[in-house]
Amino acid sequence: MTERLQQILFDPAVGQLAAAVVGVALVFGLVKLLQRSLSNRFQEPDTRYRIRKFITFIGYIIAIFVVANVYNDRLTGLTVAFGVAGAGIAFALQEVIASVAGWIALTFGGFYKTGQRVRVAGIKGDVIDIGVLRTTLMEVGEWVNGDLYNGRIVRVANSFVLKEPVFNYSADFPFLWDELRLPLAYASDREQARALILSCVEEVIGDYPAQSRAAWKQMVGKYLIEDASVEPMVTMSGADSSLIFTARYIVDYRKRRFTQDRIFTRILEEIDATKGAVRLPAASLEITGVPPISIRQPS
Repeated sequence: MTERLQQILFDPAVGQLAAAVVGVALVFGLVKLLQRSLSNRFQEPDTRYRIRKFITFIGYIIAIFVVANVYNDRLTGLTVAFGVAGAGIAFALQEVIASVAGWIALTFGGFYKTGQRVRVAGIKGDVIDIGVLRTTLMEVGEWVNGDLYNGRIVRVANSFVLKEPVFNYSADFPFLWDELRLPLAYASDREQARALILSCVEEVIGDYPAQSRAAWKQMVGKYLIEDASVEPMVTMSGADSSLIFTARYIVDYRKRRFTQDRIFTRILEEIDATKGAVRLPAASLEITGVPPISIRQPS
């Protein structure tokens, strides 16, 4: 029993395995130490995140070199074995390989970055982490109306960026066009209504048009796209029982619902101040097909 134990302890393969395990453990221990010490020196969350990811990436590279150095004398034989098994491994791990390829595309292709709002694989949310295999999203929407978090964290395989469209809400142009539809009575003063709605929109959105105009100029310089107007506008159309005024305006993608609420509140306040010149449509009920009613008087 003692001789067998000695053979195991002094086996070169066991020694190499122990050296590899100790080396990798030291590398990742150093990685954790560097992450804690360097991250505490920076206040910006984005900077801390990037430092942690960079240190982790360097740690993986060093760990691979440590293992390769320990098993340097066996790499020649392993090359033949890997060559034979390569086709089978590639087939079995094709989704993993596609996810790694997707990560490389994300790193150098500019599909999206952490902090941006995207829709990928049918999931809409803010990117909070990009790993080698998966992207982590803080989900927006679903059972929660508006562009608000629902509290659910979703992990999406990076391979989807190579298979499906990626919708980015905040990459080169961090603004969205939004619309608010308002029905008004046909008897309303149309010009006053249009001016009232436009004034409320301009008041609430503030300097968004000026900010978005600069961002849109960069878009025009980067892509083959027309120089679209970012100024608010109000259009009118008709329905069966009311006029429909549609306000179109530019808004920060993170504040779409909040901005719409403020605009609608201000419009209602201004409508009340017109003393009936502009008013909301009254509810109407039309009854058709009433059967004849026969009334008999007692004889």
